[in-house]
Amino acid sequence: MARTTRKSATQKQTTARTKRSSRSRRTLLLVATRKGAWLFHGDAARKTWRIDGPHFLGHIINHIVLDPRDGRTLLAAAKTGHLGPTIFRSTDWGKTWKEAAQPPAFAKAPAGAAGRAVDHTFWLTPCHANEPNAWYAGTSPQGLFRTDDGGNTWQPFSYINDDPQYRTWMGTVQDGTPDGPKMHSIIVDPRDPKHLYFAMSGGGVHESRDGGKTFALLIKGLDVVEGFDRANAMFHDPHCVRLCPSNPDRLYQQNHCGIYRLDRPSNEWVRIGRNMPKRVGDIGFPMVVHPRDDDTVWVFPMDGTAVWPRTSPDGMPCAYVTRNAGKSWQRLDAGLPKNQAWWTVKRQAMTADMHDPVGLYFGTTAGEIWASRDEGKRWNCIARHLPEIYAVETAEVS
Repeated sequence: MARTTRKSATQKQTTARTKRSSRSRRTLLLVATRKGAWLFHGDAARKTWRIDGPHFLGHIINHIVLDPRDGRTLLAAAKTGHLGPTIFRSTDWGKTWKEAAQPPAFAKAPAGAAGRAVDHTFWLTPCHANEPNAWYAGTSPQGLFRTDDGGNTWQPFSYINDDPQYRTWMGTVQDGTPDGPKMHSIIVDPRDPKHLYFAMSGGGVHESRDGGKTFALLIKGLDVVEGFDRANAMFHDPHCVRLCPSNPDRLYQQNHCGIYRLDRPSNEWVRIGRNMPKRVGDIGFPMVVHPRDDDTVWVFPMDGTAVWPRTSPDGMPCAYVTRNAGKSWQRLDAGLPKNQAWWTVKRQAMTADMHDPVGLYFGTTAGEIWASRDEGKRWNCIARHLPEIYAVETAEVS
């Protein structure tokens, strides 16, 4: 694909608008943890943070997201102990919450057939900008659901939840993933509400161009664990898939078997993680793309050797960035612990804001939140002693 090295006039104008907007808007961090949720309100300079929380203390919160279409509605995916999985909704930035009347649930199985039960909702995605009050949800075990009333009632979406082929690809609840299989990375093309992507861990990456009536596999070029069949979606384990806001024809993927890029209309993923340092490797969970530059992406490597200890390599955590679509990578560890830091970052727990320069944020399995106001050149810890962090999202508020 031909690429330009000089910023276009449109890109310069976008950057200028972003700088002007950043002066008047504040960053909100939405933090989901194993024991509740916290909101961190940043000042305009992103130097100080006001903590709001905990919300839902003691509940497992897998994801909390602000609706960008109205700028005030929050949805939180919760598992409330003995009460089971549910969704909570707030229309006042978390001051009050209301539980969904009908959370995501699989259709009742026919008599004599084995049914499935939702263990928890794992992923929340607002639908297209032209579909107010509509959201998608991904669950564990793998299921895809949609609401059209702002999160109050949820219905199974598409045919895949009960399709025999998809059920085979989904495997069983005993397969692999320590806290259960996942439906995640639900993506809506900003140009077309009918163009959708999702990923299953395990079960591969899938695409629909007709609003969910049909889905097609997108696993060409992806590696699998040695000894397994690459042609079988069951053995593919995408960890996180991201679409570039500045170029929706480009996607990046952090996978169980490396880091990949996909440039449409091609259907073949290219492994760009082989350019990472060999001693670090290209195994990890989260992935963040630059909001205005489709060549720039950040990852957070994890020790992927032998038994997969799920810690930072050698106890020395760091982010890595590429600014040339994966041709080369740069280590970003200024301010991070230099040794004996045996935590990692989960697939939803790293994110970026819209400022210029971009702010980066991640939460750790040790309950810390780290932030950078300069695209990862320097990191600062802005919170400690939280429960294990499952997800971190950003939003801009007036």
